[in-house]
Amino acid sequence: MALSDQRVGEFLAALGDKTPAPASGAATALTAALAAALVELAARFAGDEAMATRANALAARLTQLADDDNEAYTAFMENRNAATRRRIIDVPEEIAERADEIAELAVAVREQVSAAVAGDADAAAELARAASRVARRLVALNS
Repeated sequence: MALSDQRVGEFLAALGDKTPAPASGAATALTAALAAALVELAARFAGDEAMATRANALAARLTQLADDDNEAYTAFMENRNAATRRRIIDVPEEIAERADEIAELAVAVREQVSAAVAGDADAAAELARAASRVARRLVALNS
């Protein structure tokens, strides 16, 4: 079942199970997706529909990357070869890139919103930065 089709509690239970996946890559991607959704919220309050649309697209892509990471790591555990290793590097690399973009959007939108929404933009930036750092560590560990 795709992670996006699971309830939050189901995902958390799966994450806590003693299984290879889902694990930190999927959690990192979903953390970045949450950050993107917060950027979308802030952008809508700012009246910046272009940014809201981009943030929504990033959230959707990161949700897909959570599934991709799950599949990549499962494939690697079943067959450790160059192709499966490359995939467990490529996916977190893209997660980091997307998270960096979200952090930039969060900083930009913060300047456009009231103090009541600034906390959402700040949270988005912090979550995105954390997701980027973790994703880059996963790349290093998997390389």
